[in-house]
Amino acid sequence: MRSGVLHFATRVVLAIAVATGCAGGASAAPPGENPAAQTKEPPPKQVHGKPRRPPAAGAKARAPDPKSHPAAPVAVAPPPPRPAPVRERPNGEPPPKLPRFAALKTEETNMRKGPGQRYPIDWVYKRRDLPVEVEREYDVWRLVRDPDGIQGWVHQVTLSDRRTFLVNDKDATLRAEPNDKAAAVAFLKVGVIGRLRECDQGSKWCQVQVSGFRGYLRRDQFWGLLPDEVVTPS
Repeated sequence: MRSGVLHFATRVVLAIAVATGCAGGASAAPPGENPAAQTKEPPPKQVHGKPRRPPAAGAKARAPDPKSHPAAPVAVAPPPPRPAPVRERPNGEPPPKLPRFAALKTEETNMRKGPGQRYPIDWVYKRRDLPVEVEREYDVWRLVRDPDGIQGWVHQVTLSDRRTFLVNDKDATLRAEPNDKAAAVAFLKVGVIGRLRECDQGSKWCQVQVSGFRGYLRRDQFWGLLPDEVVTPS
């Protein structure tokens, strides 16, 4: 009888010890929940492929460095160019078209690198009535091209509206009529300068004058005329 009581007391002590050890180690999970889910921590978030670490104790948050994160560039469109003023001539006529031909009016003409007196002189022309092609205008300056293809700026006072031509390829024959079989009036050497009198529309011949000689030259025999340009009698 005493032996049975001792065995029963031993089982009670063991049961209490087991219950006490379980209570000190971990608490029981509520019904219906998985204990493993309660103890597992969520994985760290990824930032650009690297795990984000929690800040150290006592660390202060730093403001973002603008150098490490530069602002995105902003596209800025240039302002539209101002239209060039249309200047009429004193007599009310519209401004001349470009390109056009003119002639050197003075015995000595300076060609400069730019449209102004401060630009250096590239060339000095000493051939009055030499035809030049006016390509651009800037205030009182004109960008011109000579028969050799040289370009530069000259002052408008050095130019004349007088229409001239230059025999620049090979010698030409000045003829009495606008055809290749007409009588020869004069033989013009390369470099001769003359005056354009008249060029009819659709005609390959122009009436010209060299000194006291007047006759006809083909358009392809001289320089100083735009393609298909018409020159009225002057």
